[in-house]
Amino acid sequence: MGVTSIEGIAVGPTGSQAEVRFLVDSGATYTLLPENVWTAIGLVPKRRVSFVLADGTTVERDVSECLLKLPQGEGHSPVILGQPGDEALLGVVTLEILGLILNPFTRELQPMRMLLV
Repeated sequence: MGVTSIEGIAVGPTGSQAEVRFLVDSGATYTLLPENVWTAIGLVPKRRVSFVLADGTTVERDVSECLLKLPQGEGHSPVILGQPGDEALLGVVTLEILGLILNPFTRELQPMRMLLV
């Protein structure tokens, strides 16, 4: 199994920006911003959410939202406010907001087939 990373920009509420290299994680629900990124762009917690890790452990993390800019487009998305040692992850909620999917065979982001039914 390959690993897919993508460069992006996180934009805070005052317009502050930070470049981020995201690991595209199709198993992660929300996108995660490392602590140094979300503090630099001025994000603040909006709510607290419980998450289940791959090993079954449950953790609580603060969640906020910000504008995320990727080469394929941009949009506002919820983001987990990472703690020391956390790496940047791009989760499926952000991918869906941007109309993207991760092709499991080529490990590339592609436009999602949008249905209006």
